[in-house]
Amino acid sequence: MIDKPLDGIRVIDFGQFIAAPAATQVLVDLGADVIKVEPVHGESARGIGAHGKAMVENYNRGKRAIALDLKDPRGQEIARRLIAGADIVVQNLRPGVMDKLGLGAEEMRAAHPHLVYATVSGFGLHGPSRNRAGLDIAAQAESGLMWVTGEHDGEPQKVGAQIVDAATGYVCAQAILGAYIRRLRTGEGDTVEVSLLEVAIHLQAPNWGAYLDTGNEPRRMGNGQPTVAPAADIMPTSDGSVVVSAYSEVHFRRLCRLLGRAELADDARFADNESRVRNRGALLTELRAAFATMTSDEAMDVLAANGVVAGRINTYPEAMRSPDVQASGLFIEVSRPDGVPATALGTPWHLASVPKLPTAGAPDLGQHTAELIAELGYPTDALDALAADGVVALGR
Repeated sequence: MIDKPLDGIRVIDFGQFIAAPAATQVLVDLGADVIKVEPVHGESARGIGAHGKAMVENYNRGKRAIALDLKDPRGQEIARRLIAGADIVVQNLRPGVMDKLGLGAEEMRAAHPHLVYATVSGFGLHGPSRNRAGLDIAAQAESGLMWVTGEHDGEPQKVGAQIVDAATGYVCAQAILGAYIRRLRTGEGDTVEVSLLEVAIHLQAPNWGAYLDTGNEPRRMGNGQPTVAPAADIMPTSDGSVVVSAYSEVHFRRLCRLLGRAELADDARFADNESRVRNRGALLTELRAAFATMTSDEAMDVLAANGVVAGRINTYPEAMRSPDVQASGLFIEVSRPDGVPATALGTPWHLASVPKLPTAGAPDLGQHTAELIAELGYPTDALDALAADGVVALGR
């Protein structure tokens, strides 16, 4: 039997919503035993309808769940015992909350120097906004991402998914794994800090790099790109649309030939990239007229077979039916506590040591409270008393 990379590693997850739970979901799929600690009324995502339910189900697969009242000293003691037996702690509660509870990074790492303790925040822990609550949309706004997204003559737009939250989870997992590798070498734990704001800026490295190099501020321009054409441009077809990038001279000539418009490559308006950028409107009018006579499948067949970068713009159902998506195994069948199977997103990587992802879905609130309290050595009558006093919540 092949061992998973993190078999035997225990993680305590105080995360809510996306960023921290996304980080620990990576650790689950690598083999770690992740214990999700929630308030007795449930984490915040459980109370915001279908979208929150989707967060819980897709970022908490295969975790064990315990529900604690961390405002009660007895709940804090249970949390300390959980942390004492762990290798990694991850949290994204409002800034300062864990410190006030006596469960912050400094205190826990002083007591347990082997710990890797990771904190996800909105704006970092060292600037004037360190105590602000932060969500994906605020990071998109303050990083410049919204400023460069949208049509040139329109208002700034957010990206159509919580891309910063999800990316922050992956960045956090990467940093945790780096810190844990160091612990394997030295025996010393580490403190990890990741912020939505920093990740949102870093996601725009090409834009920021160009700005730092030239001083020219990026601007919104819809689906095109500022210095090359055609690039990331939408081409409506008879039954949908595709996005096309063919801005090198070789690829532009090839595109024109494949569309039956070879003469466009010799048109003075489009003779080189600078001319095509300057005459982008006229260029798109010519190209779109050719694409309008084709279906999306016809366009993709001819472009992909000839090395032109293009993509069919899919709806969600179309993306799910894509043969490439189906071959990836990204969508997995998981079991729910109520016994009703469901489809969830797996993890977007493949390791030989993880031939199959865990098939357990997200746990119910407090589903493993009794099991974990027993593992910590509490007798049954103590569990009953804790439950009666509302210090813990037991799953159904």
